[in-house]
Amino acid sequence: MNSALWRGGWATRLRIGSGLFLFVFAFFHFLNIGMGLFHTDYLHGMQDGRKAVTRHDVMSALLYVALFIHAGLALVSIAQRRTLRMPISSALQIVLGLLIPLQLISHIIHTRVAHEIFDVNDEMGYIIILMWPSTAVWMQSLLLLIVWVHGCIGLHMWLRLTQWWPKTVPYLIGVAVFIPSFALAGLLTEGRRLWADFSDEFLREQYIEHYNWPSPEAFQTMFGMTDNALTAFWLALALTAMTYLGRKLWRRRHSVRVTYARGPEVVAEKGMTLLEISQANGIPHTALCGGKGRCTTCRVIVEDGGTNLPPPSDVEARSLAAVGATGQTRLACQIRPTEPLSVFRVFRPDGGRNRGHASQGQERKLAVLFLDMRGFTARTTGQLPYDIVFLLNRFFDAIVPAITDEGGVVDKYMGDGLLAVFEKPDAASSARAGLKAAIDISLALDGFNQRLEAEGSPRIRIGMGLHLGDLVLGEIGAAGHASRTIIGDAVNVASRLEGETKAQGVELLVSEELLRAADVAVDPEAIQSFELRGVSQPVPALPVARAADLGKSAREREHIYSD
Repeated sequence: MNSALWRGGWATRLRIGSGLFLFVFAFFHFLNIGMGLFHTDYLHGMQDGRKAVTRHDVMSALLYVALFIHAGLALVSIAQRRTLRMPISSALQIVLGLLIPLQLISHIIHTRVAHEIFDVNDEMGYIIILMWPSTAVWMQSLLLLIVWVHGCIGLHMWLRLTQWWPKTVPYLIGVAVFIPSFALAGLLTEGRRLWADFSDEFLREQYIEHYNWPSPEAFQTMFGMTDNALTAFWLALALTAMTYLGRKLWRRRHSVRVTYARGPEVVAEKGMTLLEISQANGIPHTALCGGKGRCTTCRVIVEDGGTNLPPPSDVEARSLAAVGATGQTRLACQIRPTEPLSVFRVFRPDGGRNRGHASQGQERKLAVLFLDMRGFTARTTGQLPYDIVFLLNRFFDAIVPAITDEGGVVDKYMGDGLLAVFEKPDAASSARAGLKAAIDISLALDGFNQRLEAEGSPRIRIGMGLHLGDLVLGEIGAAGHASRTIIGDAVNVASRLEGETKAQGVELLVSEELLRAADVAVDPEAIQSFELRGVSQPVPALPVARAADLGKSAREREHIYSD
Protein backbone atom coordinates (compact mmCIF):
# COMPACT_ATOMS: atom_id res chain seq x y z
CA MET A 1 0.00 0.00 0.00
CA ASN A 2 1.29 3.46 -0.88
CA SER A 3 2.68 5.08 2.28
CA ALA A 4 1.10 8.38 1.25
CA LEU A 5 -2.29 6.86 1.99
CA TRP A 6 -1.37 6.60 5.65
CA ARG A 7 -0.10 10.12 6.19
CA GLY A 8 -1.49 11.88 9.22
CA GLY A 9 -1.43 11.36 12.97
CA TRP A 10 -1.85 8.08 14.77
CA ALA A 11 -5.53 8.85 15.39
CA THR A 12 -6.20 9.28 11.69
CA ARG A 13 -4.40 6.05 10.83
CA LEU A 14 -6.22 4.21 13.59
CA ARG A 15 -9.59 5.54 12.42
CA ILE A 16 -8.87 4.48 8.84
CA GLY A 17 -7.66 1.04 9.90
CA SER A 18 -10.64 0.36 12.17
CA GLY A 19 -12.99 1.66 9.48
CA LEU A 20 -11.53 -0.72 6.90
CA PHE A 21 -11.91 -3.64 9.33
CA LEU A 22 -15.58 -2.79 9.93
CA PHE A 23 -16.19 -2.20 6.20
CA VAL A 24 -14.94 -5.70 5.36
CA PHE A 25 -17.22 -7.16 8.03
CA ALA A 26 -20.22 -5.24 6.65
CA PHE A 27 -19.37 -6.29 3.09
CA PHE A 28 -19.54 -10.01 3.86
CA HIS A 29 -22.52 -9.53 6.18
CA PHE A 30 -24.51 -7.90 3.36
CA LEU A 31 -23.47 -10.60 0.91
CA ASN A 32 -24.70 -13.13 3.44
CA ILE A 33 -28.13 -11.47 3.62
CA GLY A 34 -28.33 -11.46 -0.17
CA MET A 35 -28.00 -15.25 -0.25
CA GLY A 36 -31.62 -15.40 0.85
CA LEU A 37 -32.46 -14.49 -2.72
CA PHE A 38 -31.38 -17.97 -3.81
CA HIS A 39 -32.02 -20.47 -1.02
CA THR A 40 -32.26 -20.64 2.77
CA ASP A 41 -29.46 -23.21 2.88
CA TYR A 42 -27.10 -20.78 1.17
CA LEU A 43 -28.10 -18.07 3.64
CA HIS A 44 -27.44 -20.17 6.72
CA GLY A 45 -24.44 -21.92 5.22
CA MET A 46 -22.61 -18.66 4.65
CA GLN A 47 -23.65 -17.39 8.08
CA ASP A 48 -22.18 -20.49 9.72
CA GLY A 49 -18.92 -19.86 7.86
CA ARG A 50 -18.90 -16.21 8.91
CA LYS A 51 -19.63 -17.05 12.54
CA ALA A 52 -16.75 -19.50 12.61
CA VAL A 53 -14.53 -16.50 12.01
CA THR A 54 -16.30 -13.55 13.66
CA ARG A 55 -17.45 -15.47 16.78
CA HIS A 56 -13.92 -16.62 17.52
CA ASP A 57 -12.75 -14.95 20.74
CA VAL A 58 -9.87 -13.09 19.07
CA MET A 59 -11.92 -11.90 16.09
CA SER A 60 -14.84 -10.89 18.34
CA ALA A 61 -12.49 -8.82 20.46
CA LEU A 62 -10.96 -7.18 17.39
CA LEU A 63 -14.38 -6.45 15.94
CA TYR A 64 -15.76 -4.71 19.02
CA VAL A 65 -12.50 -2.89 19.71
CA ALA A 66 -12.55 -1.60 16.12
CA LEU A 67 -16.18 -0.53 16.54
CA PHE A 68 -15.52 1.45 19.73
CA ILE A 69 -12.26 2.91 18.44
CA HIS A 70 -13.83 4.05 15.18
CA ALA A 71 -16.88 5.58 16.87
CA GLY A 72 -14.82 7.11 19.68
CA LEU A 73 -12.23 8.68 17.39
CA ALA A 74 -15.01 10.02 15.16
CA LEU A 75 -16.55 11.83 18.13
CA VAL A 76 -13.14 13.10 19.21
CA SER A 77 -12.45 14.43 15.70
CA ILE A 78 -15.79 16.27 15.74
CA ALA A 79 -15.07 17.75 19.16
CA GLN A 80 -11.66 18.92 17.96
CA ARG A 81 -12.93 20.56 14.77
CA ARG A 82 -12.45 24.30 14.61
CA THR A 83 -15.32 24.82 12.21
CA LEU A 84 -18.33 22.88 11.02
CA ARG A 85 -17.89 24.24 7.49
CA MET A 86 -16.89 21.30 5.32
CA PRO A 87 -17.55 19.71 1.91
CA ILE A 88 -20.98 18.14 1.47
CA SER A 89 -19.44 14.66 1.20
CA SER A 90 -17.68 15.05 4.55
CA ALA A 91 -20.82 16.41 6.21
CA LEU A 92 -22.89 13.53 4.81
CA GLN A 93 -20.38 10.99 6.07
CA ILE A 94 -20.46 12.46 9.59
CA VAL A 95 -24.27 12.65 9.72
CA LEU A 96 -24.63 9.07 8.50
CA GLY A 97 -22.02 7.92 11.00
CA LEU A 98 -23.96 9.51 13.86
CA LEU A 99 -27.20 7.84 12.70
CA ILE A 100 -25.70 4.34 12.71
CA PRO A 101 -25.75 3.73 16.52
CA LEU A 102 -29.47 4.56 16.72
CA GLN A 103 -30.29 1.26 15.02
CA LEU A 104 -27.06 -0.71 15.42
CA ILE A 105 -27.30 -0.79 19.22
CA SER A 106 -30.68 -2.52 19.12
CA HIS A 107 -29.44 -4.93 16.43
CA ILE A 108 -26.39 -5.99 18.47
CA ILE A 109 -28.33 -6.44 21.71
CA HIS A 110 -31.07 -8.55 20.10
CA THR A 111 -28.55 -10.78 18.32
CA ARG A 112 -25.09 -11.18 19.85
CA VAL A 113 -26.08 -10.18 23.39
CA ALA A 114 -29.23 -12.35 23.21
CA HIS A 115 -27.07 -15.26 22.08
CA GLU A 116 -24.49 -14.83 24.85
CA ILE A 117 -26.89 -14.15 27.74
CA PHE A 118 -30.11 -15.97 26.81
CA ASP A 119 -28.62 -18.67 24.57
CA VAL A 120 -30.73 -17.51 21.61
CA ASN A 121 -29.95 -19.15 18.28
CA ASP A 122 -29.45 -15.86 16.40
CA GLU A 123 -29.57 -17.23 12.87
CA MET A 124 -30.70 -14.99 10.06
CA GLY A 125 -34.16 -16.53 10.28
CA TYR A 126 -34.52 -15.43 13.91
CA ILE A 127 -33.44 -11.89 13.09
CA ILE A 128 -35.80 -11.62 10.10
CA ILE A 129 -38.82 -13.02 11.97
CA LEU A 130 -38.02 -10.69 14.88
CA MET A 131 -38.33 -7.70 12.54
CA TRP A 132 -41.10 -8.93 10.23
CA PRO A 133 -43.50 -7.34 9.36
CA SER A 134 -43.12 -4.34 11.70
CA THR A 135 -41.39 -1.07 10.94
CA ALA A 136 -38.23 -2.62 12.38
CA VAL A 137 -37.47 -4.30 9.05
CA TRP A 138 -37.54 -0.93 7.30
CA MET A 139 -35.40 0.68 9.96
CA GLN A 140 -32.84 -2.11 9.71
CA SER A 141 -32.92 -1.82 5.92
CA LEU A 142 -32.22 1.87 6.34
CA LEU A 143 -29.35 0.97 8.69
CA LEU A 144 -27.91 -1.26 5.97
CA LEU A 145 -27.97 1.59 3.46
CA ILE A 146 -26.55 4.11 5.95
CA VAL A 147 -23.65 1.84 6.90
CA TRP A 148 -22.85 1.09 3.27
CA VAL A 149 -22.97 4.71 2.06
CA HIS A 150 -20.95 5.87 5.08
CA GLY A 151 -18.27 3.25 4.37
CA CYS A 152 -18.16 3.98 0.62
CA ILE A 153 -17.71 7.72 1.23
CA GLY A 154 -14.88 7.01 3.66
CA LEU A 155 -13.19 4.65 1.21
CA HIS A 156 -13.48 7.20 -1.59
CA MET A 157 -12.15 10.07 0.51
CA TRP A 158 -9.17 7.91 1.50
CA LEU A 159 -8.24 6.61 -1.97
CA ARG A 160 -9.35 9.41 -4.29
CA LEU A 161 -5.85 10.84 -4.80
CA THR A 162 -4.22 7.55 -5.78
CA GLN A 163 -3.44 7.04 -9.47
CA TRP A 164 -5.46 3.83 -9.83
CA TRP A 165 -8.61 4.84 -7.94
CA PRO A 166 -10.15 7.23 -10.55
CA LYS A 167 -9.73 4.55 -13.23
CA THR A 168 -11.65 1.96 -11.19
CA VAL A 169 -14.40 4.25 -9.84
CA PRO A 170 -16.81 3.60 -12.77
CA TYR A 171 -16.65 -0.14 -12.08
CA LEU A 172 -16.76 0.22 -8.29
CA ILE A 173 -19.88 2.37 -8.51
CA GLY A 174 -21.63 -0.65 -10.00
CA VAL A 175 -20.41 -2.81 -7.11
CA ALA A 176 -21.46 -0.14 -4.61
CA VAL A 177 -25.00 -0.16 -6.02
CA PHE A 178 -25.18 -3.94 -6.37
CA ILE A 179 -24.22 -4.92 -2.77
CA PRO A 180 -27.07 -3.18 -0.88
CA SER A 181 -29.56 -4.01 -3.64
CA PHE A 182 -28.56 -7.68 -3.46
CA ALA A 183 -28.81 -7.66 0.35
CA LEU A 184 -32.25 -6.02 0.40
CA ALA A 185 -33.55 -8.40 -2.26
CA GLY A 186 -32.36 -11.36 -0.18
CA LEU A 187 -33.95 -9.90 2.95
CA LEU A 188 -37.34 -9.37 1.32
CA THR A 189 -37.34 -12.78 -0.36
CA GLU A 190 -36.39 -14.69 2.78
CA GLY A 191 -38.68 -12.52 4.93
CA ARG A 192 -41.76 -13.39 2.88
CA ARG A 193 -40.94 -17.09 2.98
CA LEU A 194 -40.26 -17.16 6.72
CA TRP A 195 -43.34 -15.14 7.61
CA ALA A 196 -45.52 -17.48 5.58
CA ASP A 197 -44.07 -20.38 7.59
CA PHE A 198 -44.37 -18.51 10.88
CA SER A 199 -48.05 -17.86 10.22
CA ASP A 200 -48.60 -21.62 10.42
CA GLU A 201 -49.19 -22.49 14.09
CA PHE A 202 -47.41 -25.86 13.88
CA LEU A 203 -44.35 -24.43 12.10
CA ARG A 204 -44.31 -21.43 14.44
CA GLU A 205 -43.81 -23.68 17.45
CA GLN A 206 -40.93 -25.45 15.68
CA TYR A 207 -39.28 -22.10 14.85
CA ILE A 208 -39.68 -20.89 18.44
CA GLU A 209 -38.11 -24.06 19.77
CA HIS A 210 -35.31 -24.04 17.15
CA TYR A 211 -34.33 -20.46 17.86
CA ASN A 212 -34.86 -20.76 21.64
CA TRP A 213 -37.07 -17.70 21.33
CA PRO A 214 -36.54 -15.19 24.17
CA SER A 215 -39.16 -14.99 26.88
CA PRO A 216 -41.10 -11.76 27.55
CA GLU A 217 -38.83 -11.15 30.55
CA ALA A 218 -35.75 -11.58 28.35
CA PHE A 219 -37.15 -9.10 25.84
CA GLN A 220 -37.82 -6.59 28.64
CA THR A 221 -34.22 -6.99 29.78
CA MET A 222 -32.95 -6.40 26.24
CA PHE A 223 -35.21 -3.36 25.83
CA GLY A 224 -33.74 -1.94 29.03
CA MET A 225 -30.20 -2.62 27.82
CA THR A 226 -31.00 -0.91 24.51
CA ASP A 227 -32.37 2.15 26.30
CA ASN A 228 -29.29 2.34 28.54
CA ALA A 229 -26.90 2.00 25.59
CA LEU A 230 -28.76 4.68 23.64
CA THR A 231 -28.66 6.96 26.69
CA ALA A 232 -24.89 6.44 26.88
CA PHE A 233 -24.61 7.32 23.19
CA TRP A 234 -26.66 10.51 23.61
CA LEU A 235 -24.52 11.49 26.60
CA ALA A 236 -21.36 10.92 24.52
CA LEU A 237 -22.85 13.01 21.71
CA ALA A 238 -23.79 15.76 24.17
CA LEU A 239 -20.28 15.70 25.65
CA THR A 240 -18.88 16.01 22.12
CA ALA A 241 -21.09 19.03 21.39
CA MET A 242 -20.19 20.66 24.73
CA THR A 243 -16.49 20.11 24.08
CA TYR A 244 -16.76 21.60 20.60
CA LEU A 245 -18.67 24.67 21.83
CA GLY A 246 -16.36 25.10 24.82
CA ARG A 247 -13.26 25.01 22.64
CA LYS A 248 -14.89 27.44 20.22
CA LEU A 249 -15.72 29.93 22.97
CA TRP A 250 -12.20 29.64 24.35
CA ARG A 251 -10.65 30.20 20.93
CA ARG A 252 -12.79 33.28 20.29
CA ARG A 253 -10.78 35.03 22.97
CA HIS A 254 -7.61 34.24 21.03
CA SER A 255 -8.14 35.53 17.48
CA VAL A 256 -5.80 36.48 14.66
CA ARG A 257 -6.19 38.87 11.70
CA VAL A 258 -5.54 37.56 8.16
CA THR A 259 -5.43 39.81 5.10
CA TYR A 260 -5.85 38.28 1.65
CA ALA A 261 -4.27 40.09 -1.31
CA ARG A 262 -7.07 41.02 -3.72
CA GLY A 263 -9.46 39.70 -1.12
CA PRO A 264 -11.02 40.44 2.26
CA GLU A 265 -9.54 40.89 5.69
CA VAL A 266 -10.87 38.49 8.32
CA VAL A 267 -10.50 37.85 12.02
CA ALA A 268 -10.30 34.16 12.87
CA GLU A 269 -9.60 31.89 15.80
CA LYS A 270 -6.02 31.04 16.61
CA GLY A 271 -5.21 27.39 16.14
CA MET A 272 -6.96 27.03 12.79
CA THR A 273 -4.95 26.38 9.66
CA LEU A 274 -5.02 29.13 7.06
CA LEU A 275 -7.07 26.83 4.81
CA GLU A 276 -9.61 26.31 7.61
CA ILE A 277 -9.76 30.08 8.10
CA SER A 278 -10.53 30.53 4.40
CA GLN A 279 -13.22 27.85 4.46
CA ALA A 280 -14.77 29.14 7.70
CA ASN A 281 -15.12 32.61 6.19
CA GLY A 282 -16.35 31.53 2.78
CA ILE A 283 -13.16 32.65 1.01
CA PRO A 284 -12.42 30.68 -2.19
CA HIS A 285 -9.26 28.66 -1.61
CA THR A 286 -8.25 25.76 -3.83
CA ALA A 287 -7.32 22.51 -2.04
CA LEU A 288 -7.62 19.54 -4.36
CA CYS A 289 -6.35 17.00 -1.80
CA GLY A 290 -8.73 18.26 0.89
CA GLY A 291 -6.01 19.84 3.01
CA LYS A 292 -3.72 16.81 3.40
CA GLY A 293 -0.55 18.60 2.29
CA ARG A 294 -0.20 16.38 -0.76
CA CYS A 295 -1.22 18.50 -3.78
CA THR A 296 0.21 22.01 -2.95
CA THR A 297 -2.73 23.73 -4.68
CA CYS A 298 -3.58 25.59 -1.47
CA ARG A 299 -0.17 27.27 -1.36
CA VAL A 300 0.14 30.95 -0.61
CA ILE A 301 2.88 33.57 -0.78
CA VAL A 302 3.25 35.16 2.64
CA GLU A 303 3.68 38.88 2.00
CA ASP A 304 3.80 39.99 5.62
CA GLY A 305 4.06 38.15 8.94
CA GLY A 306 5.95 35.13 7.64
CA THR A 307 8.70 35.48 10.26
CA ASN A 308 6.14 34.66 12.96
CA LEU A 309 5.35 31.29 11.40
CA PRO A 310 7.20 28.14 12.46
CA PRO A 311 9.44 26.53 9.80
CA PRO A 312 7.79 24.01 7.44
CA SER A 313 7.38 20.45 8.69
CA ASP A 314 9.06 17.63 6.77
CA VAL A 315 5.83 16.89 4.87
CA GLU A 316 5.32 20.54 3.92
CA ALA A 317 8.98 21.04 3.01
CA ARG A 318 8.96 18.03 0.67
CA SER A 319 5.76 19.19 -1.04
CA LEU A 320 7.09 22.73 -1.53
CA ALA A 321 10.43 21.45 -2.82
CA ALA A 322 8.62 19.27 -5.36
CA VAL A 323 7.11 22.37 -7.02
CA GLY A 324 10.21 24.54 -6.67
CA ALA A 325 8.46 27.01 -4.36
CA THR A 326 10.17 30.18 -3.13
CA GLY A 327 11.07 30.80 0.50
CA GLN A 328 7.95 32.94 1.03
CA THR A 329 5.64 30.15 -0.15
CA ARG A 330 3.75 28.06 2.41
CA LEU A 331 0.90 25.53 2.32
CA ALA A 332 -2.31 27.00 3.72
CA CYS A 333 -3.36 23.62 5.10
CA GLN A 334 -0.17 23.34 7.18
CA ILE A 335 0.31 26.77 8.76
CA ARG A 336 -1.59 28.00 11.83
CA PRO A 337 -1.28 31.81 12.12
CA THR A 338 -0.83 33.20 15.60
CA GLU A 339 0.07 36.75 14.53
CA PRO A 340 -1.37 39.06 11.83
CA LEU A 341 -0.68 37.68 8.38
CA SER A 342 -0.94 38.96 4.79
CA VAL A 343 -1.07 36.30 2.07
CA PHE A 344 -1.50 35.95 -1.67
CA ARG A 345 -3.33 32.82 -2.92
CA VAL A 346 -1.36 31.27 -5.79
CA PHE A 347 -4.44 29.49 -7.15
CA ARG A 348 -7.72 31.37 -6.96
CA PRO A 349 -10.84 29.53 -8.19
CA ASP A 350 -12.67 32.80 -8.94
CA GLY A 351 -14.05 31.42 -12.18
CA GLY A 352 -15.76 28.43 -10.59
CA ARG A 353 -15.60 25.31 -12.69
CA ASN A 354 -14.03 27.08 -15.65
CA ARG A 355 -11.02 28.04 -13.53
CA GLY A 356 -10.75 24.98 -11.35
CA HIS A 357 -8.42 22.04 -11.61
CA ALA A 358 -8.13 22.06 -15.39
CA SER A 359 -6.95 25.68 -15.46
CA GLN A 360 -4.26 24.96 -12.90
CA GLY A 361 -2.76 22.20 -15.00
CA GLN A 362 -2.31 18.47 -14.81
CA GLU A 363 1.09 16.87 -15.21
CA ARG A 364 1.15 13.81 -17.45
CA LYS A 365 3.66 11.72 -19.39
CA LEU A 366 2.31 11.61 -22.93
CA ALA A 367 3.34 11.27 -26.56
CA VAL A 368 3.66 14.51 -28.55
CA LEU A 369 3.76 14.75 -32.34
CA PHE A 370 5.10 17.79 -34.17
CA LEU A 371 4.47 17.89 -37.93
CA ASP A 372 5.49 20.38 -40.60
CA MET A 373 5.08 20.57 -44.39
CA ARG A 374 8.38 20.73 -46.31
CA GLY A 375 9.00 23.54 -48.84
CA PHE A 376 5.67 25.21 -48.13
CA THR A 377 6.91 28.77 -48.79
CA ALA A 378 8.48 27.91 -52.15
CA ARG A 379 5.43 25.88 -53.14
CA THR A 380 2.93 28.65 -52.44
CA THR A 381 4.91 31.63 -53.73
CA GLY A 382 2.74 33.53 -56.20
CA GLN A 383 -0.46 31.68 -55.29
CA LEU A 384 -3.62 33.43 -54.18
CA PRO A 385 -4.38 33.28 -50.42
CA TYR A 386 -7.59 31.37 -51.17
CA ASP A 387 -5.61 28.69 -53.02
CA ILE A 388 -3.18 28.37 -50.12
CA VAL A 389 -5.99 28.00 -47.59
CA PHE A 390 -7.70 25.44 -49.83
CA LEU A 391 -4.50 23.37 -50.11
CA LEU A 392 -3.87 23.46 -46.35
CA ASN A 393 -7.41 22.39 -45.53
CA ARG A 394 -7.22 19.50 -48.01
CA PHE A 395 -3.88 18.46 -46.51
CA PHE A 396 -5.15 18.53 -42.93
CA ASP A 397 -8.37 16.76 -43.93
CA ALA A 398 -6.20 13.96 -45.26
CA ILE A 399 -3.85 13.46 -42.31
CA VAL A 400 -5.67 14.61 -39.15
CA PRO A 401 -8.06 11.60 -39.04
CA ALA A 402 -4.97 9.42 -38.54
CA ILE A 403 -4.38 11.37 -35.31
CA THR A 404 -7.95 11.48 -34.01
CA ASP A 405 -8.55 7.81 -34.80
CA GLU A 406 -5.88 6.96 -32.22
CA GLY A 407 -7.37 9.21 -29.56
CA GLY A 408 -5.02 12.07 -30.35
CA VAL A 409 -5.97 15.74 -30.28
CA VAL A 410 -4.53 18.52 -32.39
CA ASP A 411 -3.42 21.01 -29.76
CA LYS A 412 -2.80 23.76 -32.29
CA TYR A 413 -2.35 24.43 -36.00
CA MET A 414 0.69 26.52 -36.94
CA GLY A 415 0.40 27.56 -40.58
CA ASP A 416 1.50 24.48 -42.50
CA GLY A 417 2.14 22.38 -39.39
CA LEU A 418 0.47 21.11 -36.25
CA LEU A 419 1.11 19.94 -32.72
CA ALA A 420 -0.79 16.88 -31.48
CA VAL A 421 -0.93 15.11 -28.12
CA PHE A 422 -2.15 11.60 -27.34
CA GLU A 423 -3.93 11.70 -24.00
CA LYS A 424 -4.14 8.07 -22.92
CA PRO A 425 -4.44 6.47 -19.46
CA ASP A 426 -0.73 5.63 -19.30
CA ALA A 427 2.54 6.42 -21.04
CA ALA A 428 2.78 3.08 -22.84
CA SER A 429 -0.61 3.33 -24.53
CA SER A 430 0.07 6.99 -25.40
CA ALA A 431 3.38 6.03 -27.02
CA ARG A 432 1.76 3.26 -29.06
CA ALA A 433 -1.05 5.58 -30.16
CA GLY A 434 1.44 8.26 -31.25
CA LEU A 435 3.55 5.77 -33.20
CA LYS A 436 0.55 4.27 -34.95
CA ALA A 437 -0.72 7.75 -35.83
CA ALA A 438 2.66 8.63 -37.40
CA ILE A 439 2.51 5.47 -39.51
CA ASP A 440 -1.06 6.17 -40.59
CA ILE A 441 -0.21 9.81 -41.41
CA SER A 442 2.49 8.57 -43.77
CA LEU A 443 0.06 6.17 -45.44
CA ALA A 444 -2.62 8.90 -45.68
CA LEU A 445 -0.06 11.25 -47.22
CA ASP A 446 0.73 8.65 -49.90
CA GLY A 447 -2.92 8.58 -50.91
CA PHE A 448 -3.16 12.38 -50.88
CA ASN A 449 -0.05 12.71 -53.02
CA GLN A 450 -1.49 10.30 -55.56
CA ARG A 451 -4.50 12.60 -55.92
CA LEU A 452 -2.25 15.64 -56.28
CA GLU A 453 -0.22 13.95 -59.01
CA ALA A 454 -3.41 13.04 -60.84
CA GLU A 455 -4.27 16.76 -60.77
CA GLY A 456 -0.83 17.69 -62.08
CA SER A 457 0.35 19.14 -58.76
CA PRO A 458 3.68 18.31 -57.09
CA ARG A 459 3.82 15.90 -54.14
CA ILE A 460 3.91 17.13 -50.57
CA ARG A 461 6.69 16.12 -48.21
CA ILE A 462 6.51 16.35 -44.43
CA GLY A 463 8.71 16.07 -41.38
CA MET A 464 7.54 14.66 -38.05
CA GLY A 465 9.07 14.66 -34.58
CA LEU A 466 7.61 12.19 -32.07
CA HIS A 467 8.57 12.15 -28.42
CA LEU A 468 7.29 10.88 -25.06
CA GLY A 469 7.84 13.06 -22.03
CA ASP A 470 6.42 15.02 -19.13
CA LEU A 471 4.13 17.89 -19.96
CA VAL A 472 1.38 19.94 -18.37
CA LEU A 473 -2.15 20.09 -19.73
CA GLY A 474 -4.08 23.13 -18.64
CA GLU A 475 -6.11 26.16 -19.61
CA ILE A 476 -4.00 29.20 -20.40
CA GLY A 477 -5.52 32.64 -20.84
CA ALA A 478 -7.79 35.13 -19.14
CA ALA A 479 -10.81 33.81 -17.27
CA GLY A 480 -13.61 33.02 -19.69
CA HIS A 481 -11.24 33.17 -22.67
CA ALA A 482 -8.75 30.41 -21.84
CA SER A 483 -7.98 27.55 -24.19
CA ARG A 484 -6.71 24.13 -23.21
CA THR A 485 -3.14 23.55 -24.33
CA ILE A 486 0.07 21.73 -23.45
CA ILE A 487 3.43 23.05 -22.32
CA GLY A 488 6.64 21.42 -21.21
CA ASP A 489 10.03 20.12 -22.33
CA ALA A 490 8.41 17.26 -24.28
CA VAL A 491 6.84 19.79 -26.68
CA ASN A 492 10.20 21.45 -27.30
CA VAL A 493 11.93 18.09 -27.89
CA ALA A 494 9.28 17.01 -30.41
CA SER A 495 9.60 20.35 -32.22
CA ARG A 496 13.41 20.12 -32.37
CA LEU A 497 13.26 16.53 -33.59
CA GLU A 498 10.96 17.60 -36.40
CA GLY A 499 13.45 20.35 -37.31
CA GLU A 500 16.23 17.73 -37.58
CA THR A 501 14.28 15.65 -40.09
CA LYS A 502 15.12 18.10 -42.85
CA ALA A 503 18.88 17.82 -42.25
CA GLN A 504 18.59 14.03 -41.99
CA GLY A 505 16.46 13.77 -45.11
CA VAL A 506 13.90 11.60 -43.32
CA GLU A 507 10.16 11.79 -42.72
CA LEU A 508 10.20 10.93 -39.03
CA LEU A 509 12.46 11.16 -36.00
CA VAL A 510 11.08 9.20 -33.06
CA SER A 511 12.78 9.31 -29.67
CA GLU A 512 14.20 6.18 -28.13
CA GLU A 513 12.17 6.85 -24.97
CA LEU A 514 8.92 6.60 -26.92
CA LEU A 515 10.04 3.44 -28.72
CA ARG A 516 10.96 1.85 -25.39
CA ALA A 517 7.59 2.79 -23.84
CA ALA A 518 5.77 1.42 -26.91
CA ASP A 519 7.76 -1.82 -26.53
CA VAL A 520 9.08 -1.60 -30.10
CA ALA A 521 12.41 -3.35 -30.61
CA VAL A 522 14.83 -1.66 -33.03
CA ASP A 523 18.46 -2.15 -33.95
CA PRO A 524 20.50 -0.25 -31.33
CA GLU A 525 22.97 0.80 -34.02
CA ALA A 526 20.16 2.60 -35.85
CA ILE A 527 19.63 4.94 -32.91
CA GLN A 528 21.41 8.28 -33.24
CA SER A 529 22.10 10.92 -30.60
CA PHE A 530 20.92 14.46 -31.35
CA GLU A 531 22.07 17.71 -29.74
CA LEU A 532 18.89 19.79 -29.80
CA ARG A 533 18.72 23.52 -29.22
CA GLY A 534 17.17 24.35 -25.85
CA VAL A 535 17.52 20.76 -24.62
CA SER A 536 20.20 20.18 -21.98
CA GLN A 537 20.89 16.50 -22.69
CA PRO A 538 21.40 14.68 -26.04
CA VAL A 539 18.24 12.94 -27.21
CA PRO A 540 18.62 9.43 -28.69
CA ALA A 541 16.20 9.00 -31.61
CA LEU A 542 15.53 6.74 -34.57
CA PRO A 543 15.56 8.32 -38.06
CA VAL A 544 12.86 6.80 -40.28
CA ALA A 545 13.01 7.63 -43.99
CA ARG A 546 9.32 6.83 -44.40
CA ALA A 547 7.11 6.44 -41.34
CA ALA A 548 4.85 3.93 -43.08
CA ASP A 549 7.82 1.52 -43.19
CA LEU A 550 7.63 1.14 -39.41
CA GLY A 551 4.36 -0.73 -39.81
CA LYS A 552 5.73 -3.34 -42.17
CA SER A 553 7.31 -5.48 -39.48
CA ALA A 554 4.76 -7.95 -38.16
CA ARG A 555 6.30 -7.86 -34.72
CA GLU A 556 6.18 -4.09 -34.51
CA ARG A 557 2.66 -4.03 -35.92
CA GLU A 558 1.55 -6.40 -33.17
CA HIS A 559 2.85 -4.01 -30.51
CA ILE A 560 1.69 -0.81 -32.13
CA TYR A 561 -1.78 -1.90 -33.14
CA SER A 562 -2.54 -3.76 -29.90
CA ASP A 563 -4.47 -0.79 -28.52
